[in-house]
Amino acid sequence: MRLGADHVRVRVPATSANLGPGFDALGVALTLHDELEVRALGTSGVRVEVTGEGAGEVPDDESHLVVQALRAALDHVGAPQTGLHLVCHNRIPHGRGLGSSAAAVVAGIVAARALVAEPESLDDAVALALATQMEGHPDNAAPALLGGATVAWTDAAGGVDAARIAVHPDVVPVAVVPATHLSTKAARGVLPATVPHGDAAFQAGRAALLVEALGRRPDLLLAATEDRLHQQYRRPVMRHSMALVDVLRAAGVPAVVSGAGPTVLALARRVPGAAEVPDGGRTGAGDGVVVATDADDALRDAFGGVMGGWRILPLAVDTIGARAERVADLADRPIG
Repeated sequence: MRLGADHVRVRVPATSANLGPGFDALGVALTLHDELEVRALGTSGVRVEVTGEGAGEVPDDESHLVVQALRAALDHVGAPQTGLHLVCHNRIPHGRGLGSSAAAVVAGIVAARALVAEPESLDDAVALALATQMEGHPDNAAPALLGGATVAWTDAAGGVDAARIAVHPDVVPVAVVPATHLSTKAARGVLPATVPHGDAAFQAGRAALLVEALGRRPDLLLAATEDRLHQQYRRPVMRHSMALVDVLRAAGVPAVVSGAGPTVLALARRVPGAAEVPDGGRTGAGDGVVVATDADDALRDAFGGVMGGWRILPLAVDTIGARAERVADLADRPIG
């Protein structure tokens, strides 16, 4: 297959996986985005420029995760490999449980989709399968690719699929991001090989309830986000995050660990009649607006005005997911 373009722009959302009981299955895309430009070059070699999150920390060569994913996607469809120039503006915090690695993988795959002459060869089903191969599980990759909230699963043959699930318009995700990092490997390393049957049964019921609570009954979110499968086992490696979860839940806020942590995600509810207002750049949110929620007072009380490096990011559900566009028909302006 030949390339059909040599310059594309990509935008991919942050994600929060698990949402409490939906371990390795449920996830939601958030309005916090990484944006990048990819140019295919006539010469060999790779150049990666990064601003924002991860600048000076992530690789700037072939080992960059976007480059690895892009090359894997090109190989999958038999397209030629080229030299690459990437310019990345990252807003998704790294090592915080907001899907930064899934965003990079999905960004590389959808960039390849926009570069090749037959984009349909990298449709969503193929893209999700490729992303899952690189990520190991689809809970972040699915919402990053498809947008909205998703439930993802693998079949007995190793195939992977995902479906969108509804999110009530009154649900407002609020990410509470600490200054500390935590690797997914470390967070998974403290999980037991087996759990009591009663806990597994409890978890199945809460995961089913969560689908109903997200889509139609936000008033049930506190009960629906209860978890017995992973969060308590992870307490030793994220004590401050779990302490915040405890405080918020005691105040009636449906708070969970976002993915492998240590970010805390509150599934707050919009205050009736509250309007979206510009945030003046305070949060760094992708759409630049905030809305009053029923979690605001509890968050203020939890921190008492002393943030200690934590950031509170009122966001929204990204309903679009990753998208890429060829630059040929666009004004050639920088991202960001």
